[in-house]
Amino acid sequence: MSDTRNVLIVVAHPEPRSFNHALAGEMADALRTAGHTVTISDLAAEEFRADVGRYDMTDPADPAQFHVQGEQAHAARHGTFAPDIAREQARVAAADNVILQFPLWWGGPPALLKGWIDRVLSYGFAYVDGRRFDSGILKGRRAMISVTTGGTPERFSDTGVYGPIGPLLMPIRKLALEYMGFGVAEPVISYGVPRTDGDARAEYLRAAASAALSLAALPVDPTDDWRTAIDTVPDGAWARKT
Repeated sequence: MSDTRNVLIVVAHPEPRSFNHALAGEMADALRTAGHTVTISDLAAEEFRADVGRYDMTDPADPAQFHVQGEQAHAARHGTFAPDIAREQARVAAADNVILQFPLWWGGPPALLKGWIDRVLSYGFAYVDGRRFDSGILKGRRAMISVTTGGTPERFSDTGVYGPIGPLLMPIRKLALEYMGFGVAEPVISYGVPRTDGDARAEYLRAAASAALSLAALPVDPTDDWRTAIDTVPDGAWARKT
């Protein structure tokens, strides 16, 4: 395995001058300087759709009823995902490391990021029945969450009004990334960004870049299981009771 990594940074913020974009850019610059290859998926700039629907596939499995997993399985078998999904799946497949960069809005990710997970990390590509966590299709790759908040560290403390941030990130960290097999690093949290000064923001940028470099230093062993996993399960496997 080479010491260099292919890194995908997914940014989910509508404003290109946002601190989220600054964090993504800082991580990308540090990684490229270290010799790594970086792709940035700027979901807003690329007009990525957040909502799941029939437009996700170019050839329907069932024109009469839209079943998300059924349609995704059909698209995975026949290569009929819509171009924006196919583009993002190719980026994930090529990546050793995936970094999700987003703001925390109402205790969760923006619709753009949730939609990217729903549409791109789809059934037949990133997961199938019987392949989860230690046997996940994307096992051997690594991921990291980098998130900004409006609330201060005190508000996200054990005694703060919001409570610890860990449970808020669990649906993405455990039930998406770890479920699909990623080895997930500790999240990078930039707290209270609107309330910070230039020095604090500079430190947040340094911390994010350092974390991205540390992630890239860890061993990876990506496979091409995403190509064949759908062939290991029968049609309608998600509905079977055994």
